[in-house]
Amino acid sequence: MVAQNLVFFFCCFFFISVFSEEHGVEGLGRGDKRLFVFGDSYADTGNNRIALASSWKFPYGITFPGKPAGRFSDGRVSTDFIAGYLGMKTPIPYRWRKQLAGRVKYGLNFAYGGTGVFDTSASYPNMTTQIHFLQQLINDSVYNKRGLKASLAFVSASGNDYANYIAMNGSTAGFPAFISSVVRQLTVSLRRIHGLGVGKIAVGSLPPLGCLPANTAQTSFQRCDPTQNALVDLHNLLLLQAVTNLNNQTNSTSFFILDFHGAFSTVLNQTQPHQGSPKFEKPLQACCMGVSAAFSCGSVDENGVKKYTLCSNPKSKFFWDTLHPTQEGWRAAFSTPAFQNSFNQLFQN
Repeated sequence: MVAQNLVFFFCCFFFISVFSEEHGVEGLGRGDKRLFVFGDSYADTGNNRIALASSWKFPYGITFPGKPAGRFSDGRVSTDFIAGYLGMKTPIPYRWRKQLAGRVKYGLNFAYGGTGVFDTSASYPNMTTQIHFLQQLINDSVYNKRGLKASLAFVSASGNDYANYIAMNGSTAGFPAFISSVVRQLTVSLRRIHGLGVGKIAVGSLPPLGCLPANTAQTSFQRCDPTQNALVDLHNLLLLQAVTNLNNQTNSTSFFILDFHGAFSTVLNQTQPHQGSPKFEKPLQACCMGVSAAFSCGSVDENGVKKYTLCSNPKSKFFWDTLHPTQEGWRAAFSTPAFQNSFNQLFQN
């Protein structure tokens, strides 16, 4: 029992130290706004379990907070930057809501690395389940209608459903019909969040998945995969139509799209830096990569020998691993006109 108490104390101390370091840009007069986050590893700040996730292994987190802390990057991810734009502290992961109850007032992050709109694994709570978590907290009077109306939900759906489809089917055959089903279910999720009383719901457009290092490796990180990017375009077209319809059906401007596709494309295609953004070296290549297809960033063998390579400076790379941006990559994407123009809709309506 003593040993268990010590482990519990250590875990609580560790997470308090991690989360106390996270701050948004304070003093922007956003009132009692809260941020609720749903989705996947592009937004997860620590929900995925330590034993299962690479995000809890070195060298993840080496830029921030200086150690692995559950983010799928060397540092901050999209949730952190969005919280900063809102003038808020980053909402804590849902799984630590009891240990860090004082932080629940800022909202919660329900996002879970590896999850999708549909089931992608028996171990991962899909988006429907994540929204159910918020529903339960509302039922328990943790949040009230006034607080929800003044709040923002950020929804990240960055391609796990599609990766799972290819893994299960071995090809992209039948993909257009599946894309339609994903967007339909995503629309159901957006409508449900709105029905719970959240005032604004922002959903990220799908980034150019064909440009991820996992897909550019076959061309030695020189070219994006045009077939996958064409399918991404279909997803984003259907998503735009869905969000437009939701606003019309609710007679509101509650729903809007954060242009991650435009932001990523701007940075990856730039020939010159813009607005202080760096020009990334080999932008289609990751900083941290497995030594072969059998290994990934953070992998070690039975003797603890590293089975990955790590670049000398994560700030020089847009991508951290074969799927996720570095902190500097996220910073550059969020500084683009594509992102800022879409995010400004929150304050214009």
